[in-house]
Amino acid sequence: MDLRSIPIEEALGHPLAHDLTKIDAEKGIKGARFRRGHILQPEDLPVLREMGRRSLSIIHLGLDEVHEDEAALSLAKALAGEGFEISGPEEGRCGLVSTGRGIVRFDIEAVRSINKDREWSLACTQCNSVVGPGSVVAAFRILPLCLKKDSLDRAVEAASPFILIPFLHRRVGLVSTGQEILEGLVKDSFREKLERKLRELGGSFSGQRVCGDRSPDIADAINELLECGSDIVICTGGMSIDADDRTPQAIATASDEVLFRGVPMIPGSNLMLARKGLSWIIGAPACVAHDERTALDRLLIALFAGSGGELNVSLWGEGGLCRRCKVCIFPECEFARIPS
Repeated sequence: MDLRSIPIEEALGHPLAHDLTKIDAEKGIKGARFRRGHILQPEDLPVLREMGRRSLSIIHLGLDEVHEDEAALSLAKALAGEGFEISGPEEGRCGLVSTGRGIVRFDIEAVRSINKDREWSLACTQCNSVVGPGSVVAAFRILPLCLKKDSLDRAVEAASPFILIPFLHRRVGLVSTGQEILEGLVKDSFREKLERKLRELGGSFSGQRVCGDRSPDIADAINELLECGSDIVICTGGMSIDADDRTPQAIATASDEVLFRGVPMIPGSNLMLARKGLSWIIGAPACVAHDERTALDRLLIALFAGSGGELNVSLWGEGGLCRRCKVCIFPECEFARIPS
């Protein structure tokens, strides 16, 4: 690369070799004020001086070199898998932007391999994070103004696509257990909260059944909701270790297989999951009624992403403690992410 600097007055009529960034700290703005290829005009000179520019770089690339924009764009094409669009290049940087809502997955070893070359800077969200439409999950650039073609080839070869696992539409039913609810002595406090969670995930509420504490009645309510087309049935109440708590027994009776009972997460440790055919039955602990976020939320994310049969809940202690932030940012936190 042949790089030399000339006064801005001598650069009039010449194309810019790269984006020129302007920072306005008072307005909190940072971005490209002039784009690569812009032909410098006399009216641009006052703006350049305000930006602290008194000279500009003139670049002549060698035959074996690639400009920063082309390098970032080439890597972007190798990393952009299903569910992602490319943003940029801008200021030598490209990004991957989600086109839908779901979980992002990628090969972390591929990311680490690219970053071993200190000419590259590839930053990304954590694998298995929840993302929504328009979320930027990765941004990357080269640090110099140009890159040797063999360095670019190594990065592209090491790259593995980022994939979006989209949330499926799930119909979710609710079985509220407890003689006190059945007799109207206590009002069910979870349905409204559940419906809000389902809207966030793109699901729908398929109905509610209220029954007492008898295990056969609970099992009948579960089967009724499944027969009505529910993909997931959530049971609340009767999930502790007391002798009168019979919901786990009812779930076991109604299901083909119990996958787990208990997870290393707080709140929500006493969570249960079973399967019947292609549908799922959840036993939700009492905390779901009063805590805004619990282990149930992570489980719903997994089931909406189609990952129910692949769960290794022994790993869920990682990020499994809700920090009860003053301003909740769920699902953009470790409590939502499914460890793998």
